Amino acid sequence: MTDARLRYGRASLALSFLVQGVTFALLVTRIPAIQDRYGISDGLLPAFLAAVPVLAGVASVATEKVVARVRPATVLRWAQPVVLLALLGVGAGNEVWQVALALGAFGLGVGALDASMNMMGVSLQRAYGRSIMLGFHAAFSLGGIAGASLAWAGAHWDLSLFVSYLPVVALLLPVALLGSRWYADGRAGAAVTTKTGGEGAVPGTGASVPFKLLMPLCLVMAFAYIGDSTVSNWSAKYLQDVLGGSEQLATVPYNVYMVTTLLGRAVGDLGVRRFGAVAVVRGGSVLAAAGFGVVAMAPGAWWGMLGFTLLGLGLCVIVPQTFAAAGRMFPGASDVAVARLNVFNYVGFLVGSPLVGALGDAWSYRGAMLVPMMLVLATLVYARSFDPEPARYGVGHERARAADVG
Repeated sequence: MTDARLRYGRASLALSFLVQGVTFALLVTRIPAIQDRYGISDGLLPAFLAAVPVLAGVASVATEKVVARVRPATVLRWAQPVVLLALLGVGAGNEVWQVALALGAFGLGVGALDASMNMMGVSLQRAYGRSIMLGFHAAFSLGGIAGASLAWAGAHWDLSLFVSYLPVVALLLPVALLGSRWYADGRAGAAVTTKTGGEGAVPGTGASVPFKLLMPLCLVMAFAYIGDSTVSNWSAKYLQDVLGGSEQLATVPYNVYMVTTLLGRAVGDLGVRRFGAVAVVRGGSVLAAAGFGVVAMAPGAWWGMLGFTLLGLGLCVIVPQTFAAAGRMFPGASDVAVARLNVFNYVGFLVGSPLVGALGDAWSYRGAMLVPMMLVLATLVYARSFDPEPARYGVGHERARAADVG
């Protein structure tokens, strides 16, 4: 593959991450408006919200099977329009069944999209021979900031969901489709043709992935998303109700978290190249845990803001490096490893918010912040799983495969 092809592929994949960041932020930041539009009760809302990551997890598992026959680029090329159109559908309906259908399509599309994007990112990083994965996730963070800003504008001007979403989808849909022309997944070989003439297995999908070896990375992924969902769901309430901040100030922590996430990911690849993935993940874990500690002990709102700033800088490096580590650990089955690992993204998202809420109600919200702090610190136990030397896993991998065959 030529250098020009790799550069175009890298730019087009970064564009897809950015588009997804915008799309996801436009959905999650307008949940109150969605609830009001469709008259969804407070009791029913959690079921709607939980359905999205559950369906995304199902789609991620299904993507593992699909990419055994077609390239991840093909999955991404069609999943991204589905997600964009589903977002528009959320704003276009009038009945509860319509929004349920749109959110279902959104969840399924997101699962396929997240899995295929990260599969391609892992293979491109392998082709480049250096860390570039954090840059893709930085594009997602930038898109999230843009999407949240657009959502704020829509709410500020009291625009309907459909009016808010339509111009964004009308712009991003053709951009995403055009950008997909230059997708490149960095694989050394072409797709294998089957006897029936279709696309067969492609590199990255042919070997087994023993779950026992992947489990440490799965736990790290879940821990990171428990921390992330804690910030996204509870930072505003915590700053206002626990730390005594104003309603206006309570809207700031998540924005600060997103900005620091963007900054950390923008320079994170340089840190990995300089110090190695293990050191960066360890440093991020300690910094994120320190952030939760500051939040838990903060005497006032501004100390809380400092804690959320540290959280953004610490957590931002863990998820991209977890995907990259899975690709290194299973170079012959990176697509399968990424698809299975991606499921724990949604596990963490599902667990994090209810866990903190239940502990906050039963105990205290300050105490509840110590739980994600301890989980993030547990990442230190599994830091060696981020070792960049594939040979480190070769013996165990082959033994596990032999045991499976036996």
